[in-house]
Amino acid sequence: MVIWGKSMAYDGNLSWFLAQLKPNSLKIATRNLTRQGFRVFAPSEEITKVVNSKFVTKEQPMFPGYVFVAFDVAQGGWRAINSTQGVTRLVSFGSKPSQVPRPIMTQLLERCDEAGKLLPEPEFQPGDKVAVTHGAFANFVAEVSALAPERRIWVLLDIMGGKTRVSVPKDALRAV
Repeated sequence: MVIWGKSMAYDGNLSWFLAQLKPNSLKIATRNLTRQGFRVFAPSEEITKVVNSKFVTKEQPMFPGYVFVAFDVAQGGWRAINSTQGVTRLVSFGSKPSQVPRPIMTQLLERCDEAGKLLPEPEFQPGDKVAVTHGAFANFVAEVSALAPERRIWVLLDIMGGKTRVSVPKDALRAV
């Protein structure tokens, strides 16, 4: 369950924090935090398991026992989260809650749809144009040459006027 919108990801001075939940209290905590005016994000993913010799697909939280909560620390009022039904406490180091780093939250929000479900990774095909996002060839634009097992992809990079075939991890590529 999730209550948010990508347009609301970082409004004004809002920052994202992590709240630890009581066992099996995701729905209760989400409902109560929302009633108090907090923005809540509980990402989920579809998992397929074999149950009684049948494949069963079900949605489950990516971070069981936790939910992300957005609020402005300067406005105060965040202490109410610790006494919200379904919430054990805000994850803190010392007396103040610990903020989840913006790059991590931004990437997590971008990887999920409006309902908070993790989007499938893009499938690349030979001939697709991709950009290398990190590593030795960061910011290079390449063409997918072949797909290899273990999440690696062979790409053709245009280096010094010639095509060079390089193996790159799938998570280091994005579609162009």
